[in-house]
Parts: sequence; C-alpha cells; structure tokens
Amino acid sequence: MARILVVSGSPAPEAPTGILLGHVAESLRGSGHEVHVLAVRDLPTIALLSGDLLDPMIRHAMELVERASGVVVASPVYRAAYSGLVQSLLNLLGKSALAGKVVLPLANGGTQGHLVAIDYALRPLLVARGATDVVPGHFVLDADIRDEVSVGASADLDLAVRRFANAVTERPGLATAS
Repeated sequence: MARILVVSGSPAPEAPTGILLGHVAESLRGSGHEVHVLAVRDLPTIALLSGDLLDPMIRHAMELVERASGVVVASPVYRAAYSGLVQSLLNLLGKSALAGKVVLPLANGGTQGHLVAIDYALRPLLVARGATDVVPGHFVLDADIRDEVSVGASADLDLAVRRFANAVTERPGLATAS
C-alpha cells in the first residue's frame, strides 16, 4: 500500500483538528496504508520559523514529505484562513515539493462560512508548492468533533478519505511502502 503523510496544523492534540486527524489516520491505516503523522506544533519553533533546514527535526519533516505518495494537510480555520503552523511548514517546502503527490486538504471550523478556506486559501497554497493532484477537500464543523468525530460527520469524512486513498493507490508510478 501507499506511504501517506498526515500533516496537522492543530495547536493541540486534543483540539478538533487533532481529533479529526486521528480519525483520518486510523481509517487510512485500516485500509493498509503506511501512515506517518507530522504535528507541526512539535517541530522546534525557532528552526521552523527561521527555515533552518539543517535542524534534524526539520530535516526529518522534509524527508517525510519527500517520501510520501499522498499528503493529507489539515488545519483549523481562523478568520477564513488556515493556521500559521500549516503556513510555516509549507513555507519550508520547495516550489515542487508536492509535485507527483496526491493531496487531500482538510479543515475544521466553527461555522459553515469557514468552508471556503479550503478552496480559496489552502488549495492555492498547496498548488504553490507543486501539488497538481489535489482531491476535493473536506470540511468538518467543530460542533461535530468532540472526543471523536460524530457519526454523521464521519460518514462524509470517510468518503473523502476513501476517494483520496483510491487516488493514491491508483496513481501510476507512485512509490509504495515496502
């Protein structure tokens, strides 16, 4: 199966984005994929913000991106935009770092009005980093994420994740986990 990197722009593991990504990672692992989770909040702040590509943790994060066949990028939405954590990590990537990878943007927020952040903020950022195969993103209301993703929200989320996983699996020439 494929090697998938799940990038979390969540400020805390118990925040809605962290819970959302736990659900996504579990689903992908259940489908037999090799899943690596990168919580941007765990990277060293000074190295992340200064673009220190020699820092071992930053270098490891860049290697995870490079080796992945598919990348899930998830962020909470604040004021119709993705989190600064996501921006900081993607700023470190080269202009073609996401080329040849299937990418799934995910977001969560307080109102349906935040839904536009996927197509008008996050997707353009991913394309600027070379992503050409960005599958339709998915948005989940914070009200549908408590200790877990609600049953109603998880059905739609699982469909988006299956579409992403199928796109990764069916893409010719992508390296798979060994």
